Amino acid sequence: MIAVTRLDKQLMYLNPDHIICIEETPDTVITLFNGNRYIVIDRASTIISRVVAFRSRISRRAAFPAARRYLRRQLDPRLDRSKDRPGYVPVPSDGEHSHTLFHSLDY
Repeated sequence: MIAVTRLDKQLMYLNPDHIICIEETPDTVITLFNGNRYIVIDRASTIISRVVAFRSRISRRAAFPAARRYLRRQLDPRLDRSKDRPGYVPVPSDGEHSHTLFHSLDY
């Protein structure tokens, strides 16, 4: 999340993945993918640098050995509750691809 300041000096946090465009008219307008527009005090260049810093922090964290281990971890079979759900279809473990339904009805 990045911090931006609204016109009424209120601090607000935005998800930079939801930003579609940043317009710099006399005021800076941030448009999100859902159509919401926010007028903020911060300049567009400042917001862009915050987005770049946010993404670089995420990339750096993903490069740590602990993060790699977390992403490659195998779930403990004792904690797997997916078999308890109705409509559970086991995936073959021999590497063979089978037809697994996305919904309960095959379209």
